[in-house]
Amino acid sequence: MSDKKKQAVVDALSTLLADSYTLYLKTHNYHWNVTGPMFTTLHTLFETQYTELALAVDEVAERIRSLGAYAPGSYTAFQKLATVQEETGRPDAKRMIKLLVADQERVSATARRVIEAAEAVRDQATADLATRRLDVHEKHAWMLRSHLE
Repeated sequence: MSDKKKQAVVDALSTLLADSYTLYLKTHNYHWNVTGPMFTTLHTLFETQYTELALAVDEVAERIRSLGAYAPGSYTAFQKLATVQEETGRPDAKRMIKLLVADQERVSATARRVIEAAEAVRDQATADLATRRLDVHEKHAWMLRSHLE
């Protein structure tokens, strides 16, 4: 794989890493700060999701390293790369859910871009990783959306 083609995959993976880490931080924040009648359910759901994300960021970063590049690893880098925005306020539980649904959908879109970049250069390992991430984020969005019905 040429350096230029490899860089396109690394760039897409770097955005996936930044999105995943930012979503991890936001979900963990909501786990700590959720209140209201859905507290126990959401506290547990958010923990399940941020725990899964904690493992995912390592897998994505290690894939970047496998491709011979360095993984971004600072808040500054993540803020520049991420499509997911950090939380600075204290939304109510229903707003938390809505924001996380939108963020799960953003990360799904990022995973699709990784799949496209990887398939363009026949990088099956990266395409497989991104496909697995897409599946997880679509499932997480569904589980969150079910609390809004």
